Amino acid sequence: MSIVELPLAVFVVDDEPPARNRIKELLSDCAAQLSLEIVGEAGNGREALDKLSEVHADVVLVDIRMPQMDGMELARHLNKLPKPPVVIFTTAYDAYAIKAFELHAIDYLLKPIRLGRLFDALSRARTAVPLRTEELQELLPEPRKNLSIHERGKIHLIPIESVLYLRAELKYVTVRTMEREYLIEEPLSALENEFNARFVRIHRNCLVAKSEIEGFEKVADEESGEPRWTVKLKGLDERLPISRRQQFVLKIAVDRRKVAVERRK
Repeated sequence: MSIVELPLAVFVVDDEPPARNRIKELLSDCAAQLSLEIVGEAGNGREALDKLSEVHADVVLVDIRMPQMDGMELARHLNKLPKPPVVIFTTAYDAYAIKAFELHAIDYLLKPIRLGRLFDALSRARTAVPLRTEELQELLPEPRKNLSIHERGKIHLIPIESVLYLRAELKYVTVRTMEREYLIEEPLSALENEFNARFVRIHRNCLVAKSEIEGFEKVADEESGEPRWTVKLKGLDERLPISRRQQFVLKIAVDRRKVAVERRK
């Protein structure tokens, strides 16, 4: 009994409608020799995340340069799906991106996209493995604007600007905003490297947003009874302990923030 191969489900993401239409026309031409179907399209990364939480895609054709959320960040969030799609990036000539793609053997399509090149990329995509988050992180030239979690069947974005602190607990990291807590599976050290402009380490297991620091207090340690320094964040009653090793680093970071604020006045 022969196994019937399902059509390759393809989703298109580009902020320019003419570019999306061009890709869809080329996909229709490819369909003459390659079993595929277009399962959806989106004009930006946020719209794509919403739709791809409801529609399965085997392959997502993603433009790199888009407002709100670029293609690199979108690809990292798509990895939170239970069955992440294979991502093929599309781009007008971008020297940095092309060099990075070739270095990591990642498929990309250079605009204007040619039919033969698209056909080859789609043919390889059926047996390709989705990019690992670590690979995408190496490719991303700038910090993400959002963290993300897969919850109740959807990918939810957590704007970095709303995060008060990040605290490692076992294999998870608690992401604390003013409204609630989230759990993500990302190494705290990697988050520190990516977002060092916003966060400062106060303890081996905790990063806090520099701009949200309201002050410092000495409190008695619950176990030893000895006094220790804690940090108070704006709008939170919770006090976060500062390790002795980090007290000096923390003071420098806060002083730098104060200088920056004064210069902006």
